[in-house]
This record gives sequence, C-alpha cells and structure tokens, in this order.
Amino acid sequence: MDMQDMKEEVRSRLNIEDVVGEYVQLKRAGRNFKGLSPFTGERTPSFYVSPDKNIWHDFSSNKGGDVFSFVMEVEGIDFRAALELLARRVGVDLAQYDSAGAQEIAKRKNRLYEVLDLAAQYYQQSLLKNPHAIEYVFGKRKLSKEIVQSFRIGYAPSTGDALVNFLKVKKFTQKEAQDAGLLNRFSGDLFRGRMMVPLMDGSGRVIGFTARILEDEPNAPKYLNTPETLLYNKGRHVFGLSQAKEAIRKVDYAVIVEGNLDVVSSHQVGITQVVATAGTAMTESHLKALVRLTPNARLGFDGDSAGLAATERAIPIAQSVGIDLTIVSLPDDVKDPDELIQQDAALWQKAIDTAEPVVDWILAQYSKREDLTTALGKRKFTTAALRVIRALQDPVEQEHYLQKVSTYTDSSIDTLKEKLSNTDEPEEKILKKVVQSVAPVKTDPVGYQENLVAVALIDPAVRELLKDVQPDMLSTDEQKAVLEYIKTHTELVADVPADLQNYDTYVKIVLLKADARYGEWSDEDRYFETARLVRQLITEHKKIRKDSLTTELRTAEETGEEVRASEIRQQLNELIKEIPRAQK
Repeated sequence: MDMQDMKEEVRSRLNIEDVVGEYVQLKRAGRNFKGLSPFTGERTPSFYVSPDKNIWHDFSSNKGGDVFSFVMEVEGIDFRAALELLARRVGVDLAQYDSAGAQEIAKRKNRLYEVLDLAAQYYQQSLLKNPHAIEYVFGKRKLSKEIVQSFRIGYAPSTGDALVNFLKVKKFTQKEAQDAGLLNRFSGDLFRGRMMVPLMDGSGRVIGFTARILEDEPNAPKYLNTPETLLYNKGRHVFGLSQAKEAIRKVDYAVIVEGNLDVVSSHQVGITQVVATAGTAMTESHLKALVRLTPNARLGFDGDSAGLAATERAIPIAQSVGIDLTIVSLPDDVKDPDELIQQDAALWQKAIDTAEPVVDWILAQYSKREDLTTALGKRKFTTAALRVIRALQDPVEQEHYLQKVSTYTDSSIDTLKEKLSNTDEPEEKILKKVVQSVAPVKTDPVGYQENLVAVALIDPAVRELLKDVQPDMLSTDEQKAVLEYIKTHTELVADVPADLQNYDTYVKIVLLKADARYGEWSDEDRYFETARLVRQLITEHKKIRKDSLTTELRTAEETGEEVRASEIRQQLNELIKEIPRAQK
C-alpha cells in the first residue's frame, strides 16, 4: 500500500474536530466548529474546523489544510512523523501497511464483502423456496415485494449447514465464513430458520445480518446479530442508512428508532427518512454519520426508564456533534412504530410531525415520576432536570429551561441557579501545548481576492458580476483555476467538482471560508459584497498596472526611446482616468 493509501486509512478512522479539539477549545458554529487560533494571539475566534470537508482554516494566520497539516503545525513535525502519531492514536500499525500486510487486509476485506453479498443472495433465494418463510414475511409481517428487494430480506434454512455447504461450492474457506460472522462455534451455520435482514454500510454493501426467529421459542433469542467483524462495528453502524439517505437529505431530518424492523415497516409505507441504531446505545459515531446529511434528528425511543436514560445520554453527544434532537412520542397503548404502522401509517407520520424538543420531553417525563408537591419530589426532580440543563452549551437555552423548571417546582430562578452552580460541573478541558510560538495576527493584503472567489463559489447568482474579472487580476494559480470554473458553470458548489480535483484542499478551504463568512448573509448582501470586491479587484489591478507602466516610462526616458515613452504616457493617462480619485 502506498503512502496515499496509508494516509487515507488513518484519516478514515479520525474525526478532525477531535484531534484539533485537543489543542483548541472548539465551539459549534453551524456545520463547523470555531475557536481561538493556536498560532496567533487573537482575541476573537477565527479558527474554523469543518468535519464535513475534513479540513481546518485559520483566518488570522491564513494557514489551513487537513488533519495531518494541523498536527505538523502544532507539533512542529514533518508529514511522516504526523502520520505515525495519528496512526498510533487510532491503532493502525503502519509497519503492516508499509509491507505486504496492507494488501493482505484490503484483500481480506474484499473477500468478506464478497462472501456476505453471496450469503445475502443465498438467503434471498432460500426465502422464495420456503412456503413457511414466505407466509411469515409477506403474510404475517405484510412486507411488500419492493421492500423485500430493497432491504434484500431473505431466509436462513434450518438444516444447520446449508450456507456452509453452499459457500464451500463457491470456493470460500471456513475461515472466511467465520471471519464474516456467519458460523457458530461448531463451524455450522450461525443463522437457522430465521428471517434474514442484511446490515449494510452507507453505500449499500452487506456487512452483516440481523436475524428474526419466525415463531418465538422459550429458549431462543428473538433476534440474533452478526458478531463484531473486520467490517461490522455496532457502535458505528446505522441501520437503513443507504436506503434512507436521499429522503433524509430531502426532508432535512432523520428519524432514529430502536428496532431494525421498525425501519423496514416505515419504509414500506413510504416514510423513508427512518434509520435505527441497531439494538445498541447511541454513540457519537452514529450521529456523525447522520450530521453529514442533516443537523436534525427525531428520536423514536421507548418512553420507559431505559428509553428515558438513553435519551438523556444522547443530549451531550448530540450537542457536541451539532445535532438538534427532538422526541417522537407514540400513543400510550402502542409499544413500537411497527405496531402503530400496522394500525395506521398516518398516525406514525403524525407522531413524527409533532416531535417535541428533547429537554421539554425529558422534563415532562421526570415531572410525571416525582410528586412535585413534596420537598423530596422537588429535590429529586430538580437534580435530574439540572443534570440535563448542564449538558446544554448555550446559556440562553439553559435560561429558558431553568424558567420551565421554576414553573414546575414553584422555585425561584436564583435558587435553581445556585443549585446549578453548586453541583460539580465537568472541568474545563486541559489543552495540549502548541509547539509554535504565538505570532501576531497578520493582515492578508490579497485576502479580498479569496473572499471574491469564496462568495462566487457558494452563490451562483453573483457570478454575472465577474464578466470583467480576468485571471491575471488574481494572485495564485488556485484562484485562477477556480475563477475559470465558476465563470463557465452556473450550479452551486457544495463539494469539490471533478474539474478542480487538482486543487482539492484549496477548494475545501475556500468553501469553509465562504460558509463561515457569507453562509448566513442575505442574497442581496452577498450581491452587493461581490460588486464591492469586483470593484476593489479591478481598481487594485489598474494601480499595479499603473506602477508597472511608470517604471517602464522611466526606463524608456533614461534610454532615450521617445516613441515608446510617448505610447506609455498615452496608456498611463487613459489608466489614470479610470482609477477612482480616492484610490490613486
């Protein structure tokens, strides 16, 4: 595996904001994070990190790049040392990547994808051959042909070695079947007599299975999941993501439920923005997979004490990732979304539409559990409520919920604030030291050129103002390449276009700059700003041209080239007329 592959393997296991967050106190700012630059003595945060684009940019020192360039800067080390440092952090053994070990792992992964895809096909065919399974899937669970195909639902025969024998014929070894999580400890089929639902990654490749028994039996687990493998990690896996991602982008929220079959039932009735955390507690990785698609998540967890605790644990995770959580409540007589959908799909959509902000929901749940007419009830309620409020990062939001708790308990805001401040808060994070000495904030004399490129990248409506802007007016090859692109394309640029792949990091930084500086502006303000930047660019270019002609004129006069000197004077006079008086 070459250096680029090693770099990508390490990068794929890292969250850039976690690495940067060890050196810089970061706060969420929309889709990005921002903080004080570790490289300058700035007082106002202008250091940005974009998890979506995997880059950082420091407006005060005009430095930026990927996670490797950040570690190189803060630790004062070269690329190889930064790669080794980050590889150790995520448990990647570079020695094996430098050697044939790398190809070996890549080959093993590919074989696992192949064996799991083949197993899924086998289970799909087995379903069609088994009347009992057909009755369960299409009859009892009322699944449609389309949904069974979309989720690749199948059936595992109950003989105990059906899949093992099939894979042998297809030339897969017992070890490969074992590594894919398909065998039990006796080397027979792990899944027998069950409805098979493949677990897929974000791009739709099968990485494991969840298996539902057809008839509940006293000693058999209702669901059986693939164990952790080289491909499947339950703390990272979001069930239904590949089938739901388009809908999530479109409606701009994801619904997260507990059961995989709740997802399948929901998709069957056309409510396709639904995913599940596949029978495990919600993690940061789950939410990070979703925040790339939307900053809004609606949780459809149970209202029992376990569901309440799970929801409460999700709040700080959602806050740190930048996801806005709301809670979907089911009617009291319904145990899960699947049951509600069987009653009436419109009721499930209505529950989703009336999702309630997470803290309101939690406070309501706690208020029902305690007797708020007694001192003990008030104490227990406020302790639980303030624990949740402390997890909120925004002081205005905290104030809002303190008012609510005050109303619930008939206590004064001051008393609650005192209790809030007396309870142990998490300590301020101790940041790692940055090797570089802190430099003064530098002004970037040609920063306006980059601002012009940035605003035009994210707002096609302003591009008509660029007709008089020529590439030679810009300072760098990257700026010129981006200008050429935006002058010939009308679509909004949200990611690096194929034509600009050679300038990948630069374009990502400019997009981050555009988002941070102009993302919240109105269309009109962006238009006027572009017009101002274009005027500044053209005027500055003319001033540079004037200085250059003045130097040429001096040389022509000194060498006695009178005809040339006369031509230059003519050009200078024309140019001076065009430069606004204040700029001369």
